[in-house]
Amino acid sequence: MKRLIIAAPQSGSGKTTVAAGLMAALTAHGLRVAPFKVGPDYIDPTYHRLAAQQPSHNLDPWLLPPDRVMASFGQRTQGADIAIIEGMMGLFDGLSGADDSGSAAHIARLLGAPVLLVVDVNAMARSAAAIIRGFRDFDPRVRIAGVVLNRVGGAGHAKMVQEAIESETGVPVVGYLAQDDAFHLPERHLGLIPTAEPGSWQAWVKQVQAGVQRTFNLATVVEIAASAGPLRSTPAADLFTRQQTLPRAKIAVADDAAFNFIYADNLDLLQAAGAEIVRFSPLHAVTLPAGVGAIYLCGGFPELYAAQLAANHALLADLRRAQALSIPIYAECGGLMLLTEAIIDHAGVQHRMAGLLPGRSVMTPHLTIGYRTVRTLHDSWLWRKDEVMRGHEFHYSIWQDRPVTTPYAYHLQADAYHPAQLEGACVGNVFASYTHLHFLAQPELAERFVIAASRSTPWTSGGAS
Repeated sequence: MKRLIIAAPQSGSGKTTVAAGLMAALTAHGLRVAPFKVGPDYIDPTYHRLAAQQPSHNLDPWLLPPDRVMASFGQRTQGADIAIIEGMMGLFDGLSGADDSGSAAHIARLLGAPVLLVVDVNAMARSAAAIIRGFRDFDPRVRIAGVVLNRVGGAGHAKMVQEAIESETGVPVVGYLAQDDAFHLPERHLGLIPTAEPGSWQAWVKQVQAGVQRTFNLATVVEIAASAGPLRSTPAADLFTRQQTLPRAKIAVADDAAFNFIYADNLDLLQAAGAEIVRFSPLHAVTLPAGVGAIYLCGGFPELYAAQLAANHALLADLRRAQALSIPIYAECGGLMLLTEAIIDHAGVQHRMAGLLPGRSVMTPHLTIGYRTVRTLHDSWLWRKDEVMRGHEFHYSIWQDRPVTTPYAYHLQADAYHPAQLEGACVGNVFASYTHLHFLAQPELAERFVIAASRSTPWTSGGAS
């Protein structure tokens, strides 16, 4: 499998722009591109999907055991001509400062994949060669096979930087993107804006594709991808093939501009376990989908759409009825916020929510971010007590006015950067937490989810049948 990692010295260097541009350009040349993203990211894969016209999948070597990463990569690249893998943050940035666990470099070693390093050379010339030499030599197990220059001042600037890099390091420069506002993607408090929200995303992909086609040597890019060695053997079992012996059930999955933070693998594993996924919009739906036996409220940006969510009285009432009817409800991060009594947005305005959980979700200026190891505190329809799994948090809100009597979901274990604490809620049929989970780390979660959905009374517009 031809494969290539798009990495950078740091965040903001242009990885997503270059990755999407390459995916779109190679797709336009008739190649079937399998897109991937390193780490716990929900937004960048939405741009990959537009560019490659294929779903993008996350490869996280900290959340997932190595054999699951390898198995997922092997299965997701079947029938593809080339895999383009976008890294996260800087090439060697992962869980801690002590090593690079979870980083793009970790994935490069695991997959034996060459790296294209994207360097922002705005206001830089020969100094770029020093950066490349440092990255080339930092870990000899990670092969910097090519360089992409971003935010270049023009053809002359590109030539100057290319001469410095190639003469001093021997690493080829395979292309560049000019400094152009048309290539810029808007950002806000959690990074880029998901393509599920209104925007000229397809036009942006076309512009970046054209830029890549003008100034990249695509043949060299493909040659570098083809230089990857054989993949290590992967488990023969297909993790995403439907198990016919398992019960079938419908699961309602939130999917709109406010709620779209979900791993594609989670949905595929639910389907493999016998689920029919029924997408619905908490922003626009007037009722929960008919016939569903469970509800999956994923993360997103409910704080930006709080007024519209609060105005959808019918859907909020349906969530309260679903709780009363003991329909299983799983909520992550933004989904948890929807289930509290209210969201207090960045302007301090209160918006009434579903009220399945007491207390309010309050936006703060402080980002909670990082990997977590969780231990479950109770038996539930989803978990067995004292099971341990890895996850991650990424949010600005906090849960205020939570009664001490509300049972917690997890014990978050202490690490070098975070103290131990209790988190989430497990209240009857509701399991809610700020911690995002990747079901591929523990596929039995998908099976339990479907079994619980199959045992509940299917929802009808009046409640349950």
